Amino acid sequence: METLRDILDAAARGVFPPPDGGTTVVPQHSARDAGVLCFTAHSVVFTDEDPRWVRETLAALDCDALAATMNPLFLAAFMERTGRACDTVDALFVGPPLPGEPALALKEIEDASHPRVRYARRRRDDVRVWSADGGMLAMGRGVGGRLEVSVEVNTVDPANADARRRGLGRALVTAARQIAGEPLWAQIAPGNARSMRAFQAAGYVPVGSEALLLAR
Repeated sequence: METLRDILDAAARGVFPPPDGGTTVVPQHSARDAGVLCFTAHSVVFTDEDPRWVRETLAALDCDALAATMNPLFLAAFMERTGRACDTVDALFVGPPLPGEPALALKEIEDASHPRVRYARRRRDDVRVWSADGGMLAMGRGVGGRLEVSVEVNTVDPANADARRRGLGRALVTAARQIAGEPLWAQIAPGNARSMRAFQAAGYVPVGSEALLLAR
């Protein structure tokens, strides 16, 4: 049977589920993560719930079938059924590994009590975090065991007020591709236009959308 990781690995190579308007239901990769992936005209629901419940709930919705898996009514029913919560629907990007050494001076944070490390470990495994002048970079194993990246640019400190203008976000996510050694995934809120532009400028490409359901 095709697994969630199979689907993600194929998408990272540019091979997507058929655009047939269908929905594939696969088991969760881990107890932590359930949710919905949407590619072009095909959705993937990853859950340990009965696939019949998924299909019956989708069929009962009065909406475009192509939009059903991201319809608020389905997501609400999914959350109620599983006792989980969903923060937002993210755009999903992936970037191939990049040769060379990062241009940024990065210092790995070993302190497990650091707030950024604690936050990342709630959502990912095998987390590593680096600091740079004006920002931070985190990587870890998330949905389906894929390698995920997130960055933080500190623009509150007046000394770093021009960090975005200096392209620090782009430099951080470029450095992540050089460290990763494998396809690197990013979940980005569509309203965060600056982050969307930074990732695209660093060579990440959009592959779909994702609603991630986490235990409350």
